[in-house]
Amino acid sequence: MVCSALRRDLGGGEPLAPRPVVTKPFSDWEPRVPTKPKPSRRVRIKPYDGPAGGWGSLKSIARVASDEEVLPAGELLRQNKTGGFMCVSCAWPKPAKPHLAEFCENGAKATLWDLTRRRADPEFFAAHRLAELRDWSDYDLEQAGRLTHPMRYDVASDRYVPCAWDEAFAAIGASLRTLEPKKVVFYASGRASLETSYMYALLARMYGSQNLPDSSNMCHESTSVGLKKSIGSPVGTVVLEDFEQTDALFFFGQNVGSNSPRFLHDLQACARRGVPIVTFNPLREAGLEKFVNPQSPFQMLTGKATPISSQYHQLKAGGDLAVLTGLCKHLIEADDQARLNGAPPVLDHGFIAACDGYGPFATFCRQTGWKSIEAESGLSQADIAAAAEVYAKAERAIIVYGMGVTQHHLGVEAVRMICNLLLLRGNVGRPGSGACPVRGHSNVQGQRTVGITEKPELAPLDVLRAMYGFEPPREKGLNTVEVCEGLLKNEIQGFIGLGGNFLRAVPDGPRIEAVWGQQALTVQIATKLNRGHLFCGKVAYLLPCLSRIERDDQATGPQTVSVEDSTSCIHASVGERAPASPLLMSEAAIVAGMAKAALPPNPKVDWDAWVGDYALVRDEIAVAYPQWFKDFNARLRQPGGFHRPNKARMRDFSDAEGGKANFIVPSALSATGFEDAHDVFRLMTLRSNDQFNTTVYGYEDRFRGVSGVRDVLFINPADIERLGLAEGQRVSLATVAADGLERRHDGLRVTPYDIPAGCLGAYYPECNGLIPVGHHARESHTPAAKTVPVRVIA
Repeated sequence: MVCSALRRDLGGGEPLAPRPVVTKPFSDWEPRVPTKPKPSRRVRIKPYDGPAGGWGSLKSIARVASDEEVLPAGELLRQNKTGGFMCVSCAWPKPAKPHLAEFCENGAKATLWDLTRRRADPEFFAAHRLAELRDWSDYDLEQAGRLTHPMRYDVASDRYVPCAWDEAFAAIGASLRTLEPKKVVFYASGRASLETSYMYALLARMYGSQNLPDSSNMCHESTSVGLKKSIGSPVGTVVLEDFEQTDALFFFGQNVGSNSPRFLHDLQACARRGVPIVTFNPLREAGLEKFVNPQSPFQMLTGKATPISSQYHQLKAGGDLAVLTGLCKHLIEADDQARLNGAPPVLDHGFIAACDGYGPFATFCRQTGWKSIEAESGLSQADIAAAAEVYAKAERAIIVYGMGVTQHHLGVEAVRMICNLLLLRGNVGRPGSGACPVRGHSNVQGQRTVGITEKPELAPLDVLRAMYGFEPPREKGLNTVEVCEGLLKNEIQGFIGLGGNFLRAVPDGPRIEAVWGQQALTVQIATKLNRGHLFCGKVAYLLPCLSRIERDDQATGPQTVSVEDSTSCIHASVGERAPASPLLMSEAAIVAGMAKAALPPNPKVDWDAWVGDYALVRDEIAVAYPQWFKDFNARLRQPGGFHRPNKARMRDFSDAEGGKANFIVPSALSATGFEDAHDVFRLMTLRSNDQFNTTVYGYEDRFRGVSGVRDVLFINPADIERLGLAEGQRVSLATVAADGLERRHDGLRVTPYDIPAGCLGAYYPECNGLIPVGHHARESHTPAAKTVPVRVIA
């Protein structure tokens, strides 16, 4: 049913450009080069009260398939399967026994996006100056299609012009040799494989740079810092099988319906066996309310949805610290009362006795008044108590969270408060319980595992020195925010981007774009064009790479790569699709080409052999990280992946501060980092369900009832009345910033929405320019994109 539906245009959604009837097989199609963006779209805004999944999901996939002019069924049926390729979008785990269609709406869109028939080839770039392309939308830039040739920026014509690979590598190497390594940045997005990431980190360190920021810096760095101090592990403690054994699920700031829809299968199974699912989120997200499984003929025919959340609490943005304090307070005081009455304890005192810091933490919770908790959270004591009672009755509980927790000024403290709640009842280190941070991009966690990190203590530098005979840099490198600060101070000389859309994803985008050209060298490795490619250093190259979906033929034959999911399971990924262009190189081959051109020969590093056989790279990874990757090649194709050991999951907290799990007292109840005022709102930047990270697949945010437009401001109806605004009116947002710089975003359409009073929502990445570089999580430097202080200007 799914496959046949994918072959049809099911109608609905945004109007499509006319398309001819396609009768030829895909292999006979010729690439199509777009010449200009599509005309403006019909705008429709109407409340949505339907489920996640269902026919809406299939229609959305069919629309993108029609738009990209591809027949996707064969590839989609290989997606997330043993022997197939791992999804290029989110990092949700891949089960050992997959569904017939082990892909979700956004995963399918990501695959279709890579398989597009459109090509951004030399003809395209000859027709468009970069200054012109900067006026295109994010959607239209990527609609230009797959990159086909290595390109060099020609400043005289303001165009990318084709070049040979050897020319590109030689120029990049020559430029790198003239720069100061400590002023060159090696950025990585979350899409590159473990093999490529290991080679890339080695290239950077052999060159002399510890500047290895990645997209983790922008999303879950607060998790890495927060969990490490509390329980000793920088990653979550849950695996997929834990959802089959849990007694309760708690969600904080994670939009499963748009960001990890395959997770809905596990949630549906939990809901059907009576597991309470308690959600705390400022917005009511469809995926956490009800779900129609597209693989269930009964649900598809009847439309009968499975309810997901048993309790849904719309807290204020940044109110997680207050809610978590209230939950802990209720449990501690209920335990106090139980002990007075001789009743069974509420808390796991045996477990708590093996932890540090419970006394001060319990005192903090007892002394914090409910009035303050209610004011900062936006919820009543009764609502918080109802949720706490669910937690108290559950023998095993999992807490799931996302960037709604991490992207605040006190995001690290919010993560630690999640740990506090888990520790109260011993919900770490036993089946069916634990912390489950949901990572965004596929393999973003895995890149950290094999050395993509600006923190020298997280890389096995002594082992690398012994393996390859060089002295790695030992100082701390630059994270993403520090790279932005360095660019504004003209202290960065070169930037190499292994995927991603750095300029569009970072805070203070317009300010960073304005200084980007000061750099001597910029290199972007990518599959498709994005805004970050339109700003160039004095020497600049745009290098096209294979997608993970495509066949990667090297000297020893077709290659397999590996990725790590959100639960620390390692999976093999095999691409079979013919490459979009015969000139594409693999990411690993591009990294090796730059390394050979920039570094002196090293007899202990055979870049060519590594590119010829990725299994050799995995052997190197196994030597550098034996605690995780012993027998890497032998275990690689295990169905469901093999799990990378996690000490905290085994109740070994020896890597935590002091060698024990720690209760840590928060410094405040509000995570925002700024004072509320009558005219200051808390802005949350949001993704639509037609989007993944900065990639916009279309203009259909189905779950919020928005079609054909992204310049939208979601606002509480009472705030609209209080400000004297009208629905549909165009307004501006201006950041309230201590640095005194003006940051303003114009032309947003006032849209009444079920959002807490005093909070606003608007789309990412369009509103990233409102986030000051200095507005970030205090300890992790994660941009605080979920609570930006702004004023509304009519």
